[in-house]
Amino acid sequence: MYNISENITTVIVALIILGILGWGYNRARPYGRVGILAWLQSVVLMSPWLLFFALFAAGIYLNLVFVLFLLVTCTGLYIYLGRQLRTIAAKDAENQPGLKTLGDSSQLSSNEEETQLTQDKIANTEPQKEQTPEFLPIPSEDLQKIKDIFGIDTFFTTETIPYQEGAIFKGNLRGDVEKVYTKLSVSLKEKLGDRYRLFLIESPEAKPVVIILPSKNDPQPATTSQKILAVVLAIATIATSFEAGGLLLGFDFFNEPTRYPEALPIALGVCAVLGIHEVAHQILAKRHNVRFSWPFFLPAWQIGSFGSVNRFESAIPNRKVLFDVAFAGPAAGGILSLAMLLVGLLLSHEGSMFQMPSEFFRASVLVGTLARVILGSAVNQNIVDVHPLAIIGWLGLVITALNLMPAGQLDGGRIIQAIYARKVAGRATFFTFVVLVIASLVNPLALYWAIIILVLQRNLERPCLNELIEPDDLRATLCLFALFMAIATLFPLTPALAGRLGIGG
Repeated sequence: MYNISENITTVIVALIILGILGWGYNRARPYGRVGILAWLQSVVLMSPWLLFFALFAAGIYLNLVFVLFLLVTCTGLYIYLGRQLRTIAAKDAENQPGLKTLGDSSQLSSNEEETQLTQDKIANTEPQKEQTPEFLPIPSEDLQKIKDIFGIDTFFTTETIPYQEGAIFKGNLRGDVEKVYTKLSVSLKEKLGDRYRLFLIESPEAKPVVIILPSKNDPQPATTSQKILAVVLAIATIATSFEAGGLLLGFDFFNEPTRYPEALPIALGVCAVLGIHEVAHQILAKRHNVRFSWPFFLPAWQIGSFGSVNRFESAIPNRKVLFDVAFAGPAAGGILSLAMLLVGLLLSHEGSMFQMPSEFFRASVLVGTLARVILGSAVNQNIVDVHPLAIIGWLGLVITALNLMPAGQLDGGRIIQAIYARKVAGRATFFTFVVLVIASLVNPLALYWAIIILVLQRNLERPCLNELIEPDDLRATLCLFALFMAIATLFPLTPALAGRLGIGG
């Protein structure tokens, strides 16, 4: 029965993967050699993980050295294809001055390239008279100063539309995205100080537009009541961390608080993961001169905490900054958790503090595989002796993986938005919510997170000041790696796969 269901699942997953690859190829074909190379980059980036899971499902287990060799080889090939892509784009730019070269500091989407191709034609035609409505929420004096910042060499405006308390300026982008944005924002500040914010984003019609909004609409710092709530939630999280430790040791901490010394190491480990996660967020936020709020922890008696939610308290300069701040927390917490898991497994021996059922290791592809590699035949037994650090590391990985779900303003949602822009991030949020609703039929934890996303995290992060600058290849690689680690942590081993690994005999 299990073999039949596994085979069906494997076939479905294979068809989905082939469908995604085929869809990507069809989208790349119209762009010629450049599009095919870009598609090959994505295939190379995914191939190690696809091969690993495909062979794993077939019962073929790759040697760790071979896996590392495969990763290094694919990374080298990815870099090589990227260089080839940039070389071809640079040659095209020489032959067609309207085209932009692809660089780390300014990568243009296909729609932006089409805009650039028409620049020479626009420059040789008579300027169209800008269309301005009779009523705009911006005072006429300020509006005139704002219009003065635009020019034929930066952003040539053709239409002004009222928007909230500001205005949208449609037109044609002239020149390098980053240079144009810097020049416009500096000019705006010189003329009107900090009274307005300039956003350079992509319109629904896939055209660059400038939005000017009053700075009073910027995200506001946390209020006193919000800070008090953050402190209360932090205290509650400490209490639930002790409760999680007590449950792992076989007692209820809330009923027996005098036994807190026994649960203290586990509680400290969970708090360490949460703490380094938040410290990393704050360090990167400070480095990029943006404000990031205090964490609002989500207490959970099962594992101590489900992580936290935060919000930006200032405008985000660009998608690179959004990625760095969002990624820093899971990276720091994940590295610490993985290190504790590995050290804990290495220190595990007969007579270790925890005696865990071998089925315990079936709950995670990542943890089960590592346990099989490090503990060897010990996982074949019904009961496995495990060092406390391994348990703490696993809890930390679960907390990190939950925060990496690609939804809304969770760390994973922000990372997806930074790499793939808002449209993809919105679809990812909806898909994550649907998956959680379906999964809640068998796991109540999924229903909890579905509610959290629906109530607190369904909205995307507000747009960056410059949405057109895309993060570089390294950040895109880190994004996919983070999502892979999250899936590998949360995805359980099927009974048949666990049997092939020898977990539980």
